Amino acid sequence: MNRKGRIKIGVIGVGHLGKHHVKHLSEISEANLIGVFDTDREKSNSISKQYNTKTFDDLHTLIQSCEALSIVTPTQHHAGIAEECLRSKKHIFIEKPITSTLPEADNLLRLAEDSGTIIQVGHIERLNPALLALDSYTLKPKYIEVQRLAPYTARGTEVPVVLDLMIHDIDIVLALVKSPVKTIHASGLSIMTDSVDIANARIHFENGTIANITSSRIAKDKVRKLKAFQDEMYVTIDFLLGLTEVYRVVNKKDPNALMSVPLNETGGSKQIVYEKPLVQAADPLRMELSNFIDSIRGNATPAVSGANGREALKVAIQIHEMILKDLH
Repeated sequence: MNRKGRIKIGVIGVGHLGKHHVKHLSEISEANLIGVFDTDREKSNSISKQYNTKTFDDLHTLIQSCEALSIVTPTQHHAGIAEECLRSKKHIFIEKPITSTLPEADNLLRLAEDSGTIIQVGHIERLNPALLALDSYTLKPKYIEVQRLAPYTARGTEVPVVLDLMIHDIDIVLALVKSPVKTIHASGLSIMTDSVDIANARIHFENGTIANITSSRIAKDKVRKLKAFQDEMYVTIDFLLGLTEVYRVVNKKDPNALMSVPLNETGGSKQIVYEKPLVQAADPLRMELSNFIDSIRGNATPAVSGANGREALKVAIQIHEMILKDLH
């Protein structure tokens, strides 16, 4: 497919995140923002006026007026809205998690296959510039450590921390490891809410890789860090600071490296070489939406497919259910 012309797209849900979808889609030259729909009429009128687009009073009418929809609603509404879009043969960008349950996700994947439409899932960290800075490296991690901590806020607490925060890192780890999950061990606590607020998961993959992931929404400070270790290399990423660092073990001094440290234990024959890949400043959400439009036009593939979103959800649900079973 090599579609020409601008893609007619609408945004469903213009709350905290949806308004940013509207902003970017109004600026992407290959997109034709048709309008928005939100159950809060006052909010949708305000956003549509700000970005010179139309407020639709009826969701069905917006869907029928577009070729593609961006779904930015609470998770419990994803499945129903996405199903209507796909049955109308519309491409969809759907914020993470793809749905609340695996049967819902499987239904959407079947509908997309039957209708020849695209599902892209908004796992935004996959396009974080600090992660993209590693594209030129061959990553085959054997051990991954991830922390995602946030201070407590009321927004989003209706969703368990595993499906709200940890699922970002589950998706990243699955993309890095590229191996089926073998076993999962998980634990967590409810402290501030009736849901799980702190969670830790240790995932063993069939290729031998181990990932240890911790998420909390009652921390003092925001922390979003990943460390990955493999043969003769380890990398660290600070998603918040946009900082990526690589440490390689080499047999001789690398004149292009910023720093080298001799390993006396090996007789000085090897060096630890520090590298700082260039992190290109970019807006990951805009990149996601541009990728979605390009995928519809046949010039790209979704950065995070519906199948990717489904696999991240599967692991997240397994972790959450394991924690609940342990708590009760």
